[in-house]
Amino acid sequence: MPLDETSDRSPAPGSWDVRLDGPWTHRDVAANGARFHIAEIGEGPLVLLVHGWPQFWWTWRHQLTALADAGYRAVAMDVRGVGGSDRTPRGYDPANMALDITGVIRSLGERDAALVGHDTGGFLAWVAAVMRPSLVRRLVVVSAAHPRRLRRALLTDRRQIAAYEHVLGFQRPWVPERQLVADGAAQVARYLRGWTSVGSFDEKALDEYRRAMQIPSTAHCSVEPYRWLMRSMARPDGFQFSRRMKRPVRVPTLHLHGAQDPVLLTSTATGAGEYVQASYRWQLLDDVGHFPHEEDPAQFTAELVEWLRDDSLDR
Repeated sequence: MPLDETSDRSPAPGSWDVRLDGPWTHRDVAANGARFHIAEIGEGPLVLLVHGWPQFWWTWRHQLTALADAGYRAVAMDVRGVGGSDRTPRGYDPANMALDITGVIRSLGERDAALVGHDTGGFLAWVAAVMRPSLVRRLVVVSAAHPRRLRRALLTDRRQIAAYEHVLGFQRPWVPERQLVADGAAQVARYLRGWTSVGSFDEKALDEYRRAMQIPSTAHCSVEPYRWLMRSMARPDGFQFSRRMKRPVRVPTLHLHGAQDPVLLTSTATGAGEYVQASYRWQLLDDVGHFPHEEDPAQFTAELVEWLRDDSLDR
């Protein structure tokens, strides 16, 4: 669907609560000097789900219940600056946000977790597995490239640079924030619709994501990681981060990607196996775009649960 099509409705946050009702339980946990909102359901080995942009924990609603039914403790968190989590004035570099994720694992009282990340959450999942390998039992990356692959593409691949046009636009001060919340965050709906291959977001889902973006300071905080990504390219902290990410991931890794993803190109996502010194599985999902877990939740969840249950990966 073209990016200029969206609903005429303009949902405002009003009394809207990020803690949307469902069979899950909401609570806050402290980690890495901040407070993080989580939704959890089920008992068993921990599976921690980390959302991407421009979404919040609710993007995992289908997987939360399915994982619980499959015998897992499923937890979806809001990352720093989004949803019900703290909006701190700083701390949006990937190393610190990865420590947010591993800190949540510790705060949940678990020794480790199967970590599932989509988009920015997938980028951070790569980082977490490198920085705190003892806390990541298995890694699932969705619609995200390894940080070194992404850096290379953004420096050399004109097609990927063009696909990241929105990220380049985020580098301007304040203007992107105003655009994201204008007209009831209509821009969010345009992005979500434009980045799918089957237009699978109904009006209810679009309204929830629009409302979440309108929570004060969310627009600013949610684009800060992208500002760090681009602005650090030529800075010492960016070079240091890239060198750190040469360290291999040493846990079984499942890498899922939509064949029709217009944001993170398949050519950018592929090749991450060179950074994994363990079982690595690349799975290209047909007929879906940037949001496989929402565009085709049944197929996505089946792939996820089957892989999590495969004991042979740990041998």
